[in-house]
Amino acid sequence: MTSTPVGPPRTTPRLSPLLRLLILTQLAFNVGFFAVLPFLAEHLGQAVGMAGWLVGFVLGLRTFSQQGLFVVGGALADRYGIRPVVLAGCVLRIAGFAWLGYAERTGAVIGAVLLIGFAAALFSPAVESEVARQAVVHEQAGGRRTRVLALFTVAGQAGAFVGPLLGALLLSVDFRTVCLAGAGIFLLVLARHAWLLPQHVPGRERVRPAGGLGVLVRNRRFLALCCAYGAYLLAYNQLYLALPEEVERATGSQSALAWLFALSSLLVVTAQLPVTRWAGSRLSLRRSMLAGLLLIGAGFAVVAGGTGTAGLLPCAVFVVLLTFGQMLVAPVARAWVPDLAEPGRLGLYTGALSSVSGLIVLIGSSVTGALLDAGLPAAVPWLVLAAVPVAAVGLLPRT
Repeated sequence: MTSTPVGPPRTTPRLSPLLRLLILTQLAFNVGFFAVLPFLAEHLGQAVGMAGWLVGFVLGLRTFSQQGLFVVGGALADRYGIRPVVLAGCVLRIAGFAWLGYAERTGAVIGAVLLIGFAAALFSPAVESEVARQAVVHEQAGGRRTRVLALFTVAGQAGAFVGPLLGALLLSVDFRTVCLAGAGIFLLVLARHAWLLPQHVPGRERVRPAGGLGVLVRNRRFLALCCAYGAYLLAYNQLYLALPEEVERATGSQSALAWLFALSSLLVVTAQLPVTRWAGSRLSLRRSMLAGLLLIGAGFAVVAGGTGTAGLLPCAVFVVLLTFGQMLVAPVARAWVPDLAEPGRLGLYTGALSSVSGLIVLIGSSVTGALLDAGLPAAVPWLVLAAVPVAAVGLLPRT
């Protein structure tokens, strides 16, 4: 299977019913999730009365129970098929949101948050691995796998945009209503998938988990992709770590952050498919990731430590370059996994991509936080961060 483009196909095949279902699933997942998540920290601090360090610890537990266990969900999808894993994940997410809405003590909150995270560790790698596999099938029929993954990315971003708006509207009642609404969305997803998701997806063979992890850790090309993707995720995470500090330093407040986040979401929703179409007809998977990482590095390099309103212009340029880099890297990384995965273990490899890169982000974010607190000139941390995606170019496996 080659990843070198040979020009646009004569006809573009339609997406299969299963692909349409899974892409809409990603939209619904993110609407339900992001209706709750943006308001969780304030709820824990204000309503539950947690200390700031404990709020951070709880949010970190959610991330660990989700990203860190993706590899488990992927392996289970390989062993039992996507239907039972997705349905189990939906049930756990419904229970987790409902529990969180009524949780008033620290132990109950932690239990609910762990349940919410583990639910995603089940259904997300199952859905993502099947989308990647179906994208290869779509390519064999004359389409482009990167277009399928781009649609998946757009659906997720649209859900991440709509979810907070829904949550903010329901928050006028109370946080419990927000949580129950999130649970309700996942209840609808559960019902739809119980009805439409096939018991067995043609072409997907179930395998026993024994031995798969050992082969994975010896797959140097796949681990190289994980490291390069982790460098991208670490860079993308600076939207929530370095960028707020820079906006605060430049303007004295973080009020402009909402506009910068909205700019990023709007760019993905409107430009992802044209960018993917352009890159798919001109660039191989490796060159697309290379271009994306270099764009991201350039985005960090332009933040020079200005002040006042003028200091926001480099921040906006950073967001634009980072987002266009994301459009080139994210769909391609997922589209590349089927070429590197052992037959029958696409779920395991898809989950490992998230788990390994998530570990890189966890370690890298700690280092970045120390760098931002070191009292260096404002431009220095950004120049150091610019070197990370540029260095990751050397890690990309050869096609």
